[in-house]
Amino acid sequence: MNKNIKHITILLVAIIAINVLSNKIFKRFDLTVDSRYTLSASAINIIKDVESPIIVDVFLSGDDFPSEFRRLQKETKQLLEEFSAENDHIIFNFINPLEDESTRERNIQQLAQRGLTPMQLSVQESGKATQEVIFPWALASYNDQTVIIPLIKNKIGASQQELASNSIQHLEYAFADGFNKLTKPKRRKIAFLKGNNQLEDKYIADFAKKLGEHYFIAPFTLDSVANNPRKTLKDIKAYDLIISAKPTEAFTEKEKLVLDQFTMNGGKSLWLIDAVAMEKDSLYNDTGKNFAVTRDLNLTDFFFKYGVRINPVIVSTLYSAPITLAIGEGSESQFQPLRWPYSPLASSNSSHPIVNNLNLVKFDFANQIDTLKNDINKTILLETAPLTKLEGTPREISLDLVTQKADPAVFNKGTQTLAVLLEGEFTSIYNNRIKPFQLQEEKNKSPSSTKMIVIADGDVIKNDVIKNNPQELGFDRWTGKTYGNKEFLLNAVNYLLDDDGLINIRSKEIAVAFLDQQKIAAQKNKWQLINIALPLTLLAIFGLGFNYYRKKKYTS
Repeated sequence: MNKNIKHITILLVAIIAINVLSNKIFKRFDLTVDSRYTLSASAINIIKDVESPIIVDVFLSGDDFPSEFRRLQKETKQLLEEFSAENDHIIFNFINPLEDESTRERNIQQLAQRGLTPMQLSVQESGKATQEVIFPWALASYNDQTVIIPLIKNKIGASQQELASNSIQHLEYAFADGFNKLTKPKRRKIAFLKGNNQLEDKYIADFAKKLGEHYFIAPFTLDSVANNPRKTLKDIKAYDLIISAKPTEAFTEKEKLVLDQFTMNGGKSLWLIDAVAMEKDSLYNDTGKNFAVTRDLNLTDFFFKYGVRINPVIVSTLYSAPITLAIGEGSESQFQPLRWPYSPLASSNSSHPIVNNLNLVKFDFANQIDTLKNDINKTILLETAPLTKLEGTPREISLDLVTQKADPAVFNKGTQTLAVLLEGEFTSIYNNRIKPFQLQEEKNKSPSSTKMIVIADGDVIKNDVIKNNPQELGFDRWTGKTYGNKEFLLNAVNYLLDDDGLINIRSKEIAVAFLDQQKIAAQKNKWQLINIALPLTLLAIFGLGFNYYRKKKYTS
């Protein structure tokens, strides 16, 4: 008896000790092939020192979702559990704003006013389709600040399953980026260049507003270069990145030297350049025609030295965004989207974090970029579909083109490069050349970490303006589609300035497997029979066999 009590006592003490140790020693194991439940080092660094609660309210809650979005819901919860495991100040709740019928409409209105627009889904069950509304958003709050976190990663032409898969790939970056906005103060400064007739502020307003959530933004004019180039160079060095959004007036040699030395001192830059002067708005006249001509910005040698050349040709392609025109006369006219080869839709097969899992980017009268051999590393970020042709200048462009049938045989130039990333140690274009003014501290080599992005179309950054109100960049009000222009440019800026490696989370690949809904509907009866009837049949066979065995054993 005493021996049994002793064993029981030892067992109880062992159980208590194990529980105490398990509370103090915590370890999670991720056995997935793609490490989907292992947070990136950049994401961990953002939250590791947070000492006040971050409250996350997730509105992706409910039971009537399609299976793809139930998967997204589950992955969101598991990801937030990983963040919470790293720092217990991260507290999350799942809220269903549509659960209570009495407050449903009011909740929809209040959330929409905050920019959390609902999304309508098609639910396929038993061969029948129904519509459900969801709110694929989260709100994260920290020290009286709140940011909106999108849970859906849109892509034009994607199915619901593809949308869910893209969104799951994007989740960690979405939450890490949101937490970064809340917990990290702005420290980088961006200058939008002025003085060479760049786009007016109202045409870059939407992107500048988005950038303002992450960085300090200011205009910087190069006009002072003519009178005091050294002071201009000193002033521009205070910025980490310069953006030149569609300049239309040529740069002087003094201006180029200032910009060159900015690069030699490690400054990053984003160039959106038109080598051909042609505007879509200029076609909306009585004739419906205008001429495209070469635009000389005096930057050819500038980019050539760095390893790229923007050719003064127009890229025409069969895979493009439509143009919307009024068809008919008077009150009978209707707006219709029509084929327009001069608005290429660009994409990338690269896994580079700037373009990985990116929506199509819309260009207008884009030019072709050649990459040249030098010591700079070059990454093609965006390119056209293979069915393209190149049109030289000067050239007449007419809206009558929408009525003509395209001949695929002439679109035979293959994919064309529209955006390039340059990285490495840059050599000054004025190395071993006479300078337009004397420098106090001349540099002919940049740090090896210098970066530059060149985009062969200024309209990529241009938002529509209606009644003097800037619209969302990338949104086409005629077709209702949203292109990936804003996300692409924001990723580009984040990559150019990202010291923390946050943008690299976007390149993380997660394999997501979904059930085939059509196959489920077609084989529903078969699998119901296997899952219900088969176990009962096996149980009956076992029972009969067991009874037979007992009778045989005990009657003999």
